[in-house]
Amino acid sequence: MAVRVGAAAVVLGATAAVLPGQAAAAGEVAGTPSPYAFADDAQSVEGARSTGDAAPLKPGGTYRSSLPSSGNVSYRLDLDAASNAYVSVTAVPSPGSTVSVIDGIKVTMQDAEGNTCSDDTASFGVARSPHPIAAWGRREAGKPLCRKAGAYFVSVERVDPDGEGSSPDAWDLELVAMTEPGEAKTGTTSAPGAWNSATPQPLQGEPERRKGGAGFSDATPVDQGVWRDDIRPGQTLFYEVPVDWGQQVSVTAELGSSDSGGTGYTSGALDLDLYNPARGRVADVGVGYDGGQKSGSLPPLPPVDHANRYAATAQVSALRFAGSHYLVAHLSQAVADTFGNGPFAMTLRVRTSGQPRSGPEYAGESVPKGVFEVSDEDREAAAEGVAAGDTTAMRALAVGGIGTGSALLVGLGVWTVMARRRTTT
Repeated sequence: MAVRVGAAAVVLGATAAVLPGQAAAAGEVAGTPSPYAFADDAQSVEGARSTGDAAPLKPGGTYRSSLPSSGNVSYRLDLDAASNAYVSVTAVPSPGSTVSVIDGIKVTMQDAEGNTCSDDTASFGVARSPHPIAAWGRREAGKPLCRKAGAYFVSVERVDPDGEGSSPDAWDLELVAMTEPGEAKTGTTSAPGAWNSATPQPLQGEPERRKGGAGFSDATPVDQGVWRDDIRPGQTLFYEVPVDWGQQVSVTAELGSSDSGGTGYTSGALDLDLYNPARGRVADVGVGYDGGQKSGSLPPLPPVDHANRYAATAQVSALRFAGSHYLVAHLSQAVADTFGNGPFAMTLRVRTSGQPRSGPEYAGESVPKGVFEVSDEDREAAAEGVAAGDTTAMRALAVGGIGTGSALLVGLGVWTVMARRRTTT
């Protein structure tokens, strides 16, 4: 792995530091949680009202676009006949916007003949708190429809723009496109049989501080452990956990008690979602809040298996590939009305059980490369809390300024860590 000389230079000359997960995000102002951190390399693309004018998306690319309050916008993806393709769309409501209970986004993928390959919907739920939500479109080459090579179209629309409480604002979008190769040899075409569906006990242990990121591309790596962070009403935090073939992931979220003296109850105050490596939602849990300590757990989930894609249940089907799975936590803005602006203590108890095993024998490479696997670098990043290959994140040890001597020590630490990584790769 190459060392970024510029990153070390920044460390040595720094007078103020930024922790992983604290990168500037769109719309950030002092005292207000950032709504979302878009990928630095996201390309601007305009969604078309007609599929005939749809702009192309390339597998491996990340794009930034906009969704009007009414009507849909379309994008094009040119595919071969053998690859599975996934396009995830993250919608980011404008700061200050309002939404109805069922408002959200719907993502539909169709082939050139108008056959629907898939559709998926994501909504904001009972808390009616605007925050980044994601839905995905899928083209699965092994299914009866959508098997031909050619143009495919991804359509995005709001679910309930005219609903009670919804404001007619345009929303920002982040789109990512990925492809997964077919298997070199035809494998099973049925879902796995029985698996251990017993509700696991929450992982015990002393919480360790780990600051969450503000977007999928800014997600903070975590591995099995007990992780502590602060979250404010209206804020959304992102984490990524490596889950290999054959492993099961279970997560319990806890929200600490408030000392504000407020009384009342907020339904779905803390929302925790699990997304797969293609940013397709797997499962979620909502935790109500009355000012006292509360907790909730994701439902029991099966081991990651290539054959899960043949399951009838969307929750099982989404656990179809290894790689970095995302935990996205949002605290409802309504919590502030009764219990103040916080911050509130949030604890995530993350367990990955089962021994990793070999995955399917693919006929080629995924795009982007390695997205559907767990590498040694991914595991090391999760243990350290630093994104794989991100040397710049090592420069920060404090939120405030750091002195020259401390900066020098941090810089030397970066070189030591990266030198160790180079000797093992």
